[in-house]
This record gives sequence, C-alpha cells and structure tokens, in this order.
Amino acid sequence: MSARGPVRGQGHSTLHAVAVTVIVGAAAWAVLVTGPAWAGTIKGHVRFTGPATEQKTLPVTTDQYVCGKEKDAEDLVLSPDKGIRNAVVWLRSAPPGAKRETSPAPVALDQKQCVFTPRVIVVPVGATAEFLNSDRLLHNIHSQSKSNPNFNRTQPKGRTIPITFSKPEIIRIDCDLHPWMRAWVVVAEHAFYAVTGAGGEFALGNLPAGPYTLNVWQETLGTVTKDVTLGEADTAVVIEMGRR
Repeated sequence: MSARGPVRGQGHSTLHAVAVTVIVGAAAWAVLVTGPAWAGTIKGHVRFTGPATEQKTLPVTTDQYVCGKEKDAEDLVLSPDKGIRNAVVWLRSAPPGAKRETSPAPVALDQKQCVFTPRVIVVPVGATAEFLNSDRLLHNIHSQSKSNPNFNRTQPKGRTIPITFSKPEIIRIDCDLHPWMRAWVVVAEHAFYAVTGAGGEFALGNLPAGPYTLNVWQETLGTVTKDVTLGEADTAVVIEMGRR
C-alpha cells in the first residue's frame, strides 16, 4: 500500500493556505493545505463485474444465546446493481501540500452480537483504533500483520483496548473464539481514503485539478487501479472489480 509515484497536481495560479476537512469512513481528518484552491471531488461507484451471487450465511457454532444460529457472510456484499460495499478507495499519492493532522481522533471498532462493526475501518498512520466489546461474553482480537506488531488480546464485555498503528498496511482482525468474526484495519498513509457505502459509492473531496491514480482494495477481490484526471469540476468514475 505504499506510494509508487508522485501525483502532479494542476490548479489555479493563486497560492494560499486553506483548512479543509476530509471525511474517511466514519473518521474526519483536518488537513492543512498550502497551494492552489482545492475544490474538486472524485466520486463514483465500485461495481462487481461477475454474475450476482446470493448472500451466503455462516453457521454459529458457539455462544448461540448471544450470537444467534447463523451470520451473513460479509466478505463480499453487493447491492442490487452490484455495487460493492466495504471496498477501500484511496489516492496512490496525496496531492502536494497536503498534511495530516498531528493528533487524529481514535477510530472505534465494536463487537456486537458476535460481529465486528464496522467490518472495515481506516486509521491514519500514528493514530489509534479503539477495540470495543458490547457483547455480554468474552471475545478476543487477533491481528494478522506484516509491518505493525501483531497482537492477540482477550476482551471481556465493556473493556476498551486501544492499539496504535505506526506503518501503513491492511491488517486482518479475527476473533479466535468465534471463527466467523472478521474485520479489517486499513492503516492510511494520508487523508485521501474512503470506504464504500451500501451501494458501492465513494467520494474523495477537496482535491486540486490534475491527474491521479486510484487504488481500490476489497478483501476477496484484491486490488485494482484506475487513472483519473480531475478538472475544474467534479469527476465521476465507475471502477470495476471481478474475481481473478
């Protein structure tokens, strides 16, 4: 998930400083920009190119008094028009002049009725994810990481476990006590990330005009890229993903 090349932003000739806010999933980052006026948005949808499939269910094998008897498999969730939920879209490189907030707010990831909620969160490099447990039983959070230290922590009801991430990567989180439970922490290099909504929609706002490369990741479909040029007005794109 490292940046592979600079993005050459083009925009207005008048330089000034402006404070903007970028919405990333449920988190908001304040960004200080020195450079051209930033007003454009790259928005659109991420869509599945294969045949539509029925939502699968997973059997619940323990703690049914809280968890129920089955859970929806959320590894690939599609809308009626094949929009992909919980894909992550980000700029390969942040525009010149963008700076991350030095103390971003923690991002919460809860466990409710034996499901991680939300399934995917974006956490800035150097920031903290707060793992919560709203269930009246014991869970654990077990990470599968390459660049950040792994952790495997038991978590009774009501306990908050803060974890700080120092390097960008995509990290799988499991609960070993309830094997159908899975979540993902996307540790972000910059502020220009978005998690797609129920219809596969996303928006990356407050960008200067210029060429960009979008990276798109989904847990079962991998990563694709798309080149986009943003003019003086908003740019709409459709990004397609399929099974390999």
